[in-house]
Amino acid sequence: MDPWHYPRSPASIELMLRFGESRGIKTPQLMTGTRLAAADLKDPDAIISATQELKVIENLLKALPKASRAGLEVGLTYRLSAYGLLGYGLLSSASGEAALALARRLLPLTYTFASITITSDGRNVQMAFAPAPELIGDTARFVVERAMGATARVLHDVIGRDFRLEWFELAGAASGSGSGVSTVFSAPVRHGAIKGSLGFSSALLQRPLPQANPITARMCEQMCNELLRKRSPRVDTAAFIREHLAGQSFRHPPSVGEYARMLNTTERTLKRRLQSEGTTFREISNGARLARADILMQDGRLSLAQIAAELGFSEPTTFSQAYKKWTGVPPGKARKSGI
Repeated sequence: MDPWHYPRSPASIELMLRFGESRGIKTPQLMTGTRLAAADLKDPDAIISATQELKVIENLLKALPKASRAGLEVGLTYRLSAYGLLGYGLLSSASGEAALALARRLLPLTYTFASITITSDGRNVQMAFAPAPELIGDTARFVVERAMGATARVLHDVIGRDFRLEWFELAGAASGSGSGVSTVFSAPVRHGAIKGSLGFSSALLQRPLPQANPITARMCEQMCNELLRKRSPRVDTAAFIREHLAGQSFRHPPSVGEYARMLNTTERTLKRRLQSEGTTFREISNGARLARADILMQDGRLSLAQIAAELGFSEPTTFSQAYKKWTGVPPGKARKSGI
């Protein structure tokens, strides 16, 4: 299930209301049509729908000057505290890499309406953002730029003051009423890219985090998994794993045991569920790898050897054999023919 379909905390709405107030926009105007009361936002146990948050976004965009690009400014206000237990888990992770992996596993506990594709060429990590397919126009642009700003902020808050971006590129041309943000953590904001992306040195992810605590990190992840389970829309097990795997790194992909813990069951029971749905964990994992391989090959920026590494294969030849087994065509031929 895509992360933007999950119920969520109202903390994100509160941040948008504060931003609106800073622009002279009253709270009732932004809450119109949400069927939410002010008291709902103060309730620590309150849960709202993604549709309600989208309504606030739409109201904010209507109240701002036409073609405003406020998403980035809003996203930069999403500090770790906005994510509750997940924020503590990120801060307690052993390294930036571990924190990023945790965030990807628990993406539905964020406020995103965007998908994130992470690639690495060994020197830099690139994160590319795309809006939920249901969204278009100004709303799609807002949620992508908000996600980019929030991601940059969280990375900075987790890794520390040494964190800096190598680039920060927004899709589309700059508008007359732009965001007013010219740099994001040392990187100039550039416009005109095909899709929004940011990049930073891979070395930053390898550093031990100053507040690392394995016990706290594990406890937070367990509690977050339980929260995720409670919020999960009713969906078959295979679809849940398929959707979740689509956003994960295949360098260190979640195991069947990790999914069993996430779904609060045993490996044996999880395998039986998948069998009853006519599939296996291996089939789902291979399907997700194939989909990622096709995306990376169409993108064209990585060599086949780099794609093999991204997909967790130890050698390019192993990737080539697997790809041919899945599709009947070697990856080199598929790339040349545009299959």
